[in-house]
Amino acid sequence: MTAISLREIRKSYGSLQVIHGIDINIESGEFLVLVGPSGCGKSTLLRMIAGLEEISGGRLEIGGQLVNALPPSQRDIAMVFQDYALYPHMSVLENMAFGLKMRGTDEVTIQARVAQAAEILQIQQFLDRRPAQLSGGQRQRVAMGRAIVREPSAFLFDEPLSNLDAALRVEMRLEIAKLHNRMKATTVYVTHDQVEAMTLADRIVVLNAGRVEQIGPPLELYRRPASLFVARFIGSPTMNTMSADIVSHNDRATVQIMGHTFALADVVAGGLRAGTVTVGIRPEDLSACAPEDAWFSGKLAVAERLGSQTYGYLETGDTRMLTAEFARDATISAGDTVHLRPNLSALHVFDGSSGQRLN
Repeated sequence: MTAISLREIRKSYGSLQVIHGIDINIESGEFLVLVGPSGCGKSTLLRMIAGLEEISGGRLEIGGQLVNALPPSQRDIAMVFQDYALYPHMSVLENMAFGLKMRGTDEVTIQARVAQAAEILQIQQFLDRRPAQLSGGQRQRVAMGRAIVREPSAFLFDEPLSNLDAALRVEMRLEIAKLHNRMKATTVYVTHDQVEAMTLADRIVVLNAGRVEQIGPPLELYRRPASLFVARFIGSPTMNTMSADIVSHNDRATVQIMGHTFALADVVAGGLRAGTVTVGIRPEDLSACAPEDAWFSGKLAVAERLGSQTYGYLETGDTRMLTAEFARDATISAGDTVHLRPNLSALHVFDGSSGQRLN
């Protein structure tokens, strides 16, 4: 197991800077997931760790060794790609053994490592087949097996499940989790799928336009997003957000929204005594209520029944669409009038200008 350290890492293409001084410490044996929207720099950052992209500035260490100028072959890492990158003319066994042969590993060791990896990934029966004879999930297992046989100090995954259908993504996500629990190798995993991030990660790094928005355990990012960007990105369905006003009265400040007010001591402590903030409410923190207790009322546009829960999308009449979670057997349907109130202890408040968390 090997720690990986990124210090002020930058990447530029000519005058265009795409990675802006990123600092991340990846602990030995940790499963770290990089997430963010398309173009945020997550794959570029991963490729710099792998040595496939030149580092424009900063310091990258793997196992305490400076590797900025080291070629990929000398970094003792293995990378699993989105498109599998298997040799079509080789069998599964030959694909898995190829890297070891190029390193001059003896045949006995190669056979032992391939057999062990095939057993771990349950692909023993496919060793004589070629990639074209395999399903997408089987090909991804082979790509993972090729990485495992090298016994690297760290694994890098670049959106490995994005080409698979929904059922296979769940299956392969479980396989990757079991593999990490078994091998305990340092792992850096890039994805745009927050379900993968939330279920696999020890810690998540949320990237936005080449900068780190927040680093932390999955539930910490979900429960206390540091910024409005993280709040909107983490969580499915996404967090409801709306503008609200800070109102000062008798040396106290309250947040006013839809004619309702609630106290927020941290707003005063942070020096914000007037102006606009953005309030966030998770769908599960909105509850159906009587009309006289409602903060939000309107017509239900859509009711999504997902089996374990039901989501309702409420049109409030002011161009705002609110998402609320209901019980799975809730008797609601499109066109119903629905009344909702928030759990005040679960509101998230962000600065109206910077988007940074206030409470």
